[in-house]
Amino acid sequence: MDKHWWQEAVVYQVYPRSFQDSNKDGIGDLDGVRQRLDYIKKLGVDVIWLNPIYRSPNDDNGYDISNYQAIMPDFGTMADFDALLKEAHAKGLKIVMDLVVNHTSDEHHWFMESRKSKDNPYRDYYIWQDPVDGHAPNDWKSSFSGSAWQFDDTTGQYYLHLFSKKQPDLNWRNPKVRNSVFDMMSWWLDKGIDGFRMDVINLISKTKEFAPTAEHPVPRQPANGPHVHEYLEEMNQKVLSKYDIMTVGETPGVHPDDALKYAGFNSHELDMVFQFEHMGVDSDKELGKWRPHQWQLTNLKRIMSKWQTELNGKAWNSLYWNNHDQPRVVSRFGNDSPEFRVRSAKMLGAVLHFQQGTPYIYQGEEIGMTNVMNFNSIEDYKDIESRNAYRDLVEQHQVLTNDQMIAALHHSSRDNARTPMQWDDSVNAGFTPEGVDPWIQLNANYDTVNVKAALADPESVFYFYQKMNPLRKQYPIITYGDYTLLDPDDEQTWTYTREFEGQKLTLTANFSKDTITRDYAAAPANTNLILSNYDDDQGSTLRPYEVKVYLTK
Repeated sequence: MDKHWWQEAVVYQVYPRSFQDSNKDGIGDLDGVRQRLDYIKKLGVDVIWLNPIYRSPNDDNGYDISNYQAIMPDFGTMADFDALLKEAHAKGLKIVMDLVVNHTSDEHHWFMESRKSKDNPYRDYYIWQDPVDGHAPNDWKSSFSGSAWQFDDTTGQYYLHLFSKKQPDLNWRNPKVRNSVFDMMSWWLDKGIDGFRMDVINLISKTKEFAPTAEHPVPRQPANGPHVHEYLEEMNQKVLSKYDIMTVGETPGVHPDDALKYAGFNSHELDMVFQFEHMGVDSDKELGKWRPHQWQLTNLKRIMSKWQTELNGKAWNSLYWNNHDQPRVVSRFGNDSPEFRVRSAKMLGAVLHFQQGTPYIYQGEEIGMTNVMNFNSIEDYKDIESRNAYRDLVEQHQVLTNDQMIAALHHSSRDNARTPMQWDDSVNAGFTPEGVDPWIQLNANYDTVNVKAALADPESVFYFYQKMNPLRKQYPIITYGDYTLLDPDDEQTWTYTREFEGQKLTLTANFSKDTITRDYAAAPANTNLILSNYDDDQGSTLRPYEVKVYLTK
């Protein structure tokens, strides 16, 4: 295995709209990110991943892009981006951009041309199909509820949109599309950015057969399509291989054998992928996250340990609990009560960061931000996925009651991650000035859960992360060691070892609020405790949400 800088790195994800407002309009922006670079650097991370900042009508919070080489006015200008990139690099921080090329906005020049006529030069940039018996070509569903096909009166055909109807899917079979995307990627890399996070990149290859046939009565859904690896190999050859960068692909629905194809050390495609298997442990088989159920630690351990062992020596893991699409981890897998929030947030951070792979911290995770406490109506939610699901499941089909759906939103809505960053206890939490309405409400607990309070408390989640992050560079075993899960059937603790060049690291974590005893929790001879979320080590006793990391040389 060749060693790369991104294997020892820690990534900090910034959702610009909710990070810091610098111009008093209630919306976070690029100058706001630049103002907070010292804070990000203080945390001890290496890379900043920015969610989309391109020009967009904002139907899906920037994931509907109308111009890939311009900045959304809400966020500033290209000069603001250049200043951010320059200052971040001066501070030793790299910048990774979000690449959204499965689809564009319907307001992108390509699509506005494409829909004008069937013989327009851009027609084949998108996926158009004739009606079948007067309706959509097949029964594919949008990820945001409803059909994935939208009828367009101008030419009497349907276009495919796997997400919002304002996000038409690009036709990657067309080499002009691929080359246009590759040119755009090179343009950004030549500006000096340090890599890409690629949005739903395993959806870019679609089947040719959209309508049901005798051979394919149910056409294949588009994940991991027939030519996806050809397209990514071409992308790597023409663009990625020419730069010393980091790439991570968002790949819903993949398993470890798929990941080896996308990100195997010999695949010549991507550096790593985001998998979602562990994100489904609390979801319903029929309604998914809109009918959440109690999760089991044994299931969570089994899934993540499978990825550790099956990719070991063959591909690289990305490690995450949170992102802009997921609820807050301390509310989901920890305990967000005042008594246990800090302790369990530290425990969860350590359990993740001591596995093999590149860890990602989502803004606010490092201070233990929680799910929203004060959104009690669908009107409080801004997310298109949440609002569409409410309309579909409550209003149209009455599958869920209002109260059931609001409870599900409290647990699962993407807006849990998108409330403004909580900088201090002033009005609007320091995100935007008093008297300005933020684009989305703040979480009501910002008066106690905020950066100012965290930096004033030496026992805060922030300082735990700050101590943990540099350990990757101090101890190569954290980055490169082999992983072994112990006691997979234990429903209260997660214990694993890492081994590398004669050293052994043992992590044990109590996922409960009980005080319990485990024999492996006591340190053997020649062993040092290198990290814990309690001040003292009580041997085989594990207190509520306690985590201990031992290194044996």
